Amino acid sequence: MIVEEKCPKCGHVTRRHKNPIPTVDIIIEHEQGLVLIERAKPPYGWALPGGFVEYGESLEEAALREAREETGLKVKLLGQFHTYSDPERDPRQHAITTVYVARGAGRPKAASDAANLGIFPPAALPDKLAFDHALILADYLKVREAWLARGSGALEPGAADC
Repeated sequence: MIVEEKCPKCGHVTRRHKNPIPTVDIIIEHEQGLVLIERAKPPYGWALPGGFVEYGESLEEAALREAREETGLKVKLLGQFHTYSDPERDPRQHAITTVYVARGAGRPKAASDAANLGIFPPAALPDKLAFDHALILADYLKVREAWLARGSGALEPGAADC
């Protein structure tokens, strides 16, 4: 989609592409359950750790960074789970998320834009989940056992020392 924008000072009209924003979300398996953060900023609610992909960063690098920034955990990525692209999934803007499954070890701590952090058994997830994370987690729980059996993936440097 091409949008036109008019400079409020000089009236010059520019044209640019308006594209969806790439994001990542991480389903972190911890020995006590699934790691979720409670968002400090709107939209409020519990959410998977995640965020925007920075320029020059791969999706995998973004997933590792966001997991570390929001939970303090170094994680081992088990793989890419699915991509969700519904234009209405994020009320702020059209965002496309690529979801990763990861294993985390150590003691997580809420950080970055997380007001709180919780580890939830899959059968006791919070009722109020932000974005489309209820759908993502429902899809994941259908195939969770197969993911838990996986052992390969990108290991963040030092993750074995968690």
